Amino acid sequence: MKAFLFLVLFTVSCNAQNTMSLNDGESSPNASIEEILWMEGHWKGEAFGGITEEIWSPPLGGSMMFSFKHVADGKVTFYELGHIREVNESLVFELKHFGTDLKGWEEKDEVQSFKLIKVDGNRLYFEGFTFEKVSDAEINIYGLINQGDKAEEVKFNYKKQ
Repeated sequence: MKAFLFLVLFTVSCNAQNTMSLNDGESSPNASIEEILWMEGHWKGEAFGGITEEIWSPPLGGSMMFSFKHVADGKVTFYELGHIREVNESLVFELKHFGTDLKGWEEKDEVQSFKLIKVDGNRLYFEGFTFEKVSDAEINIYGLINQGDKAEEVKFNYKKQ
């Protein structure tokens, strides 16, 4: 399950409808954490044959942190911890993965990092991820997942708890 889910690199695919990447030489636009205040809260959805849960903190110190849990067949399969933070007058989405025993999947000093590409109304586009506010009670997160030679965009639909 670990290899299937997120021990992967996120890349761009021509099949991706909701995710983007920066072109060579492009830099992230100016943005602040206020751009994504609507992520704050407790969110639940379904993906990968189970229940997904994300809890996003209020902004503090130029960042919003989150925890993610995936549960299938009544058991936790993995966790993520991360944040969206202000860096060089823009935003970056960063995360790390953990097994059920809280042993990290990435190396000790390795972090999955996704730069902001653009803010467009109710959407924030990071490299390989898009956060979309549908309403005050519903959000979508699109992630581009690379499995070998194939990339697939996965939609996570969440309802506020």
